[in-house]
Amino acid sequence: MAGHSNKITIFALELIHQAMNLRDIKKDIEYVVGAFVDDCALFLTVNPGKNADEIADLVDEAIDLYNNLRDKVNAPAEGGKKAYYNEIRKELLEKTDALYDRLSAAVKKGLEK
Repeated sequence: MAGHSNKITIFALELIHQAMNLRDIKKDIEYVVGAFVDDCALFLTVNPGKNADEIADLVDEAIDLYNNLRDKVNAPAEGGKKAYYNEIRKELLEKTDALYDRLSAAVKKGLEK
């Protein structure tokens, strides 16, 4: 009976760990994309009318990224869950980094006007 109990305990711990990873990655997505949108809003607040259309397009792309990544997180993992979540985190960081590069260029362009 002790062997059976240990298997249940290990299984329960694996489920808890998977739930924690899922919760953590959802929080990461929300935090990183939310920080980007906040930075866009801050620029528009401090510099009204400067490159507003380009900044709005960046916010739209960030929202699309958020929705896409959340859909991936909620979809069943293909292969190992750890590798699957690591790929999503990698995608999050790469794509928000690219958005920040574009935001930086838009800010420079907006301030030159």
